[in-house]
Amino acid sequence: MSEDLWQEGRDENLRTAEPLAHRMRPRRLEDVEGQPHLLGPDGVLRRMLDAGMPGSLILHGPPGTGKTTLARLLADTIHAHVEMENAAQVGVPRIREILTAARRRLGDDRTRTVLFLDEIHRFNKNQQDALLGDVERGVVTLVGATTENPWYAVNSALTSRSTVLELQPLDRDAIEALLRRALSEPCGLDAPGLVPTEEAMETIARACGGDARRALSMLEVAVRGLEEPRTRLEASDVSKCIGSTSVVFDRSGDAHYDTISAFIKSMRRSDVDGALFWLSRMLHAGEDPRFIARRIAIFASEDVGQADPTALGVAAAAWDVVERVGMPEGQLTLAQATIHMARAPKSRATAEAIWNAMADVENHLDRPVPDDLRPRASRTDRSDVDRIDESMPVPVYYRDDDSASES
Repeated sequence: MSEDLWQEGRDENLRTAEPLAHRMRPRRLEDVEGQPHLLGPDGVLRRMLDAGMPGSLILHGPPGTGKTTLARLLADTIHAHVEMENAAQVGVPRIREILTAARRRLGDDRTRTVLFLDEIHRFNKNQQDALLGDVERGVVTLVGATTENPWYAVNSALTSRSTVLELQPLDRDAIEALLRRALSEPCGLDAPGLVPTEEAMETIARACGGDARRALSMLEVAVRGLEEPRTRLEASDVSKCIGSTSVVFDRSGDAHYDTISAFIKSMRRSDVDGALFWLSRMLHAGEDPRFIARRIAIFASEDVGQADPTALGVAAAAWDVVERVGMPEGQLTLAQATIHMARAPKSRATAEAIWNAMADVENHLDRPVPDDLRPRASRTDRSDVDRIDESMPVPVYYRDDDSASES
């Protein structure tokens, strides 16, 4: 009995110790900030919920965009029981235990079960085999979350059975709305009299990189660090609490593919400065320079091609030098090759020629070699060795690209 008397106080103390980002987790779908393409009136997830429970989902996006929160709220919306697990840690026995309990709930009172798997890109084949049968039968609804590109990182058996939804980094308006709520709500900082300046808001929005968790953590540190009661939160109050901001880049995640795409497209547009910026960003974040050299070599054939045949030699030399010299000196070689590719005239005639030829080969695998192209000994009509077999003409694949773009 004595424990019950003090339990309320203990719960309050535990809530007080929770970080602001945890206390500010949305409790309704309407409170989720920054995902209008999913939850707005015409959002795909909103339409799926209005039509009934969606099937299995894979939520992917950067950290702090609400993947875990969204999974919980989905379960609440359909009045389902939710199990939260990490794909890297949950074993097959635990999966079977969850499935057994899910069958019992469904059979007893039709209560559905949502199984949330964080880091679903780490799910292995044994775990998958134990789970997929009951997912397909509707015993559980699988909701997976990953910061990586699911089309590259998640097992194809899971993506083929799921609707893949991308969560976007929060924009400035969403970050500001979240920060204002955190200042005013009792579950947040409960400081409605403290008004942040536009500069303070901009400083946090710029530094958090669209991550709601980071934005709330920055705000909490800034407010707790005020030496005396204030009515305004200044940008200087925020700046001294932020520290250094790392480059948002994950060598195996979405930022990896986004950044290399920006690098290639900048070279394709003959934007030398843009290409150098994205090259520097990759090198600063620790990207493998050999990977960059490979991409430059592919670009030399795919995008420059016959418009400047020397580009392939430059790319090959750069790759060789990077292998031999290493970093940091290799950045000079990569920069030289990048500038050459960006300034070179562009032609995709070579790439389109081989792609079209490969497509025709797939569609005509049984096409015989014409008589006039065979060795003499195997020709069916040896008396007319110079005759050209026109019964199966070869399409024209390569054409000189007279409109090759010049930088």
